Amino acid sequence: MIPLYMARRIMQTVGIDEVGRGPIAGPVAVASFCMLRPNVLQKYISQGARLRDSKKLSKQAREEWYKKVREWQKAGACNFSVVMISAQEIDKVGIAPAIRTALRRSLKKVAPDTRTQILLDGGLRAPEKYTRQKTIIKGDEKEWSIALASIVAKVTRDRYMYRAGKKYPAYGFEKHVGYGTKQHYEALSTHGMCDLHRRTFLRK
Repeated sequence: MIPLYMARRIMQTVGIDEVGRGPIAGPVAVASFCMLRPNVLQKYISQGARLRDSKKLSKQAREEWYKKVREWQKAGACNFSVVMISAQEIDKVGIAPAIRTALRRSLKKVAPDTRTQILLDGGLRAPEKYTRQKTIIKGDEKEWSIALASIVAKVTRDRYMYRAGKKYPAYGFEKHVGYGTKQHYEALSTHGMCDLHRRTFLRK
């Protein structure tokens, strides 16, 4: 659980996280998140809401957080941007360059001032012009801004894959959101690849 006092650090901080590095289908998503009025977040936490890494929250909990974040965004209490890079682009340039492109685009929308403090999860790095940046291992478990970036990235990408499940019903995207499950590989054996599959991830 992330200590509540850390919420005070968010005002001048943008948190960044990515979702979808490992799936064999669908886009990769990078989110940049900035809490402009930390007292709003503190109040919500004090009412019993739990904030954790998106992978450790239930789907319902992630959706509740996302709904609240959208409300805050409309009220001017926070700002965030999620950028997704398609499977075709991942095949063309590679997953690492695709993530860097998404990160750069999302960060530019939220933090045009390169003096902004940037906190990044795992092995992520912001462009060098952002001189106040720090990469934190398991940052989504330690910093509010990264945890919230993780949630909005996960919900945005999952919703995209749920819609893809309706367009390509044979693959079950609404269930595994593009990850390489047994069901997914069985569908690939039967139907072959569709436009959402990362061909470079499926080469033998």
